[in-house]
Amino acid sequence: MLIERDRKRPMRLIVTTVIFLVVAAMIYKNSMLITTVDTVCQALFTSSKTTGFVHTLMVLTAFLASPKMDILWGLIIAFFLWGFKGKIPAVWALLTLFGGDVLGTIVKHVIKRDRPAQHPVSDTGYSFPSGHVLGFFLIAAIISLVVVPLIRSGATRVIIQLVLIFAVVLVAISRVYLQAHYPSDTFGAMLLAYAWLQFSEGVYVRYAPRLQRWKMTHNSWY
Repeated sequence: MLIERDRKRPMRLIVTTVIFLVVAAMIYKNSMLITTVDTVCQALFTSSKTTGFVHTLMVLTAFLASPKMDILWGLIIAFFLWGFKGKIPAVWALLTLFGGDVLGTIVKHVIKRDRPAQHPVSDTGYSFPSGHVLGFFLIAAIISLVVVPLIRSGATRVIIQLVLIFAVVLVAISRVYLQAHYPSDTFGAMLLAYAWLQFSEGVYVRYAPRLQRWKMTHNSWY
């Protein structure tokens, strides 16, 4: 099984969820601590420049990690998994991504945090949590959990894992740099994505063997 049983998973889920709820509550109450941290971090990562390599990189990163692109990446991953008889991992990957997006949307409408004043016109909706970071975090996690283990070379697996971590961090920085989100929006998105991932992994461990009994997925590895 690609995702094994882990007795520490429930504890990780609980701890991450509690931390996320604390951060969300502080944002909802407009905590001075969150505001101060956001202000300091924004001063480090935001920029008024609209040209140059760094700006172009940030814009490209934000585009490639946009919610619409995340759906495309998820469909591509699921397509290839299904083609290589990984039907159960393919279904799990799509449900994990779509479920995370729905959860993030619900939280946005509960917290109702406005975006930074200088946010791009193309970025609409509420600010917390960052949909870009949430979705791409899940894409990176899916690749790490169900694609990377299929690679035989240990060195290649390590390199891909490091690239995925770097990519997630870069996406978070790009959202702050472009003033589309506050730093706490990206941090909260990572927390929510990680908590949802722990829940989704637990569901996979419990129900993946049962899915082999279904006609549609009976010949799938998992």
